[in-house]
Amino acid sequence: MLLALLAALVPLLAATVLTTPAAARTETPAAVPTATLTEVTGFGDNPSNLQMYVYVPANVTAHPAVVVAVHYCTGSGPAMYSGTEWASLADQYGFVVVYPSVTRASKCFDVSSPQALKRGGGSDPVGIKSMIDWTTRTYDADTTKIFATGISSGAMMTNVLLGDYPDVFAAGAAFSGVPFGCFATTDGSEWNSACSGGTVIHTPQQWGDLVRGAHPGYTGTRPRMQVWHGTEDDVLRYPNFGEEVKQWTNVLGVGQTPAATDSPASGWTRTRYGSTGDQAPVEAISLQGVGHNLYSYGMASRALTFFGLDGSGPAPQPQPGACKVTAGTNAWNTGLTASVTITNTGTTAVAAWQLGFTLPAGQTITNGWGATYAPASGAVTATNASYNGALAPNASVTIGYQAGHTGNSAAPAVFTLNGKACTTG
Repeated sequence: MLLALLAALVPLLAATVLTTPAAARTETPAAVPTATLTEVTGFGDNPSNLQMYVYVPANVTAHPAVVVAVHYCTGSGPAMYSGTEWASLADQYGFVVVYPSVTRASKCFDVSSPQALKRGGGSDPVGIKSMIDWTTRTYDADTTKIFATGISSGAMMTNVLLGDYPDVFAAGAAFSGVPFGCFATTDGSEWNSACSGGTVIHTPQQWGDLVRGAHPGYTGTRPRMQVWHGTEDDVLRYPNFGEEVKQWTNVLGVGQTPAATDSPASGWTRTRYGSTGDQAPVEAISLQGVGHNLYSYGMASRALTFFGLDGSGPAPQPQPGACKVTAGTNAWNTGLTASVTITNTGTTAVAAWQLGFTLPAGQTITNGWGATYAPASGAVTATNASYNGALAPNASVTIGYQAGHTGNSAAPAVFTLNGKACTTG
């Protein structure tokens, strides 16, 4: 049955594998280069031989927050970096992103073994905890602002991490996952067909007891949880969504009846438990008619709001640089053209420029003009051509590209010029 999950994730893999960047590498407990994905080795106890990748923005804040972004089956840390907007959000808000990466053949995280489902028990959660410890030591990170998020296998690991290490994480966001302990096996198998099929049903108390059993005797604050699921998920069936809600409302001691229900986007139903605000103890988003690969551009920003890191939270947005970008697209059923105008709003000339932005999920650049573009999707850097690199004060240059898309034809929303955030308009 593990093959079913791998097959279902091929479209998501295809959208990221060609854009996986070559990461820098460091073997010392020192700060890594900024604004580039870097592999860190020798970071601490790592019983399952995970790889650690980290992204530190150029404008990293003092005592930064840390987001652990956990990949899906068949994925990797670099693919998660390329295929999601967490790095560009880090550029905006100054936090550090850690990307764990599986080395076992399945490229799935261990969310099923007895070792994984116990604090300090071994396997992947221990290695990820070591990555967090390395990051907090190296950057003097704020240990009250550690967060986890993941897609599919990474969403399941998000549930596991919050169960194993409730004293480490402030909140989590799980995209297409299952409850803590649902995937448990004792025969060495990575796959639990009953759980994936949505037939493992427990009471809220039983689900809560599984989480509490991972760290017996713990009586401190528990992390908040945001869960996302598509009603047509045929890999990790939709009943798992309701079971996650039952589990985390019980763990956090709030009622099963929503405190608020709304529809923040077409086909979405959002329920909040325990309070009505953006940082409710539990937030659940159900996507009508959507399958397993539900993650799309913009969802990370909503998770960031839930974490409290979006400007009203603990990591303020940096002041923009002396640049303005206007972008728009013209789309047809599977393709689009984009026009991007860069204006130097400063008082000094720019001799050469690089424009950074993140394409919405499902978009891939097929050709472009006015700049060279790399990679073709994910977090893209557009580098000036030989004839338009100089930008005098108040001067503008327009570049563009053609791209394929799988439904989201929007223009990028956030831009940096030579590493500095630009205003948009």
